[in-house]
Amino acid sequence: MLAVFEKSIGKPPEELNIPLIRSASPSSSCKCRREIAEVFRSLHPDSSIYNLANGNIMALSHDGENLLQPRSIVIMDDVFCIFISNLENICELKRHYGLSRHTNEPLLIIEVYKVLRDRAPYPPDQVIRDLIGTFAFVLYDAKYKNLFAARDRDGGIQFKWGVAGDGSLVCSDSPDIISEACGKSCAAFPPGCIFMSGNGLVSFVHPLHKVRAVKKKMMAVTGKTVLLCSK
Repeated sequence: MLAVFEKSIGKPPEELNIPLIRSASPSSSCKCRREIAEVFRSLHPDSSIYNLANGNIMALSHDGENLLQPRSIVIMDDVFCIFISNLENICELKRHYGLSRHTNEPLLIIEVYKVLRDRAPYPPDQVIRDLIGTFAFVLYDAKYKNLFAARDRDGGIQFKWGVAGDGSLVCSDSPDIISEACGKSCAAFPPGCIFMSGNGLVSFVHPLHKVRAVKKKMMAVTGKTVLLCSK
């Protein structure tokens, strides 16, 4: 899975902007959005790549997919959603939102987002807190240029984000893609958190606690990695 958005849509947290320590290897250089899409396609020839306005990208591949953590995408009313894994309580959620029994996880997330966007009866942290299971998702509303991403509270899905060479925000479940796109300017997307355009990073587990950065020195490699957590 891959999602790449210009910083006007997905403004990366400042803590992800780590100065890149370049080596002689070309693969260590941060890349622009177009180059990232080419890398993803080269690694996953079976991938479906959605080229959005202004060079933004969403892409999905089933290559190497864990059958217990499937990847899926739904596009509805100019809203794109890539979802990884399953929700344990999807039947309960479908009843709560009045959805058909054929609704899958990404379609459910789109419907949840539209409720937040159009009626907003609950704060986003409350809505995402109702999702039970291991998951990660990225949703993009092309009409309103809204980005919405989240990872489950236990971090059961591998999901990372970082800053590309052109300042774009990159999200992926592939460490190779993140490394190629962002060099050292990346980190694991913090478990139990949501990221929304305009709101930044918020914990849905501890919504009253500010999410802050913690810098941790790496033992074997020069440089630093950034972990974002709720304190």
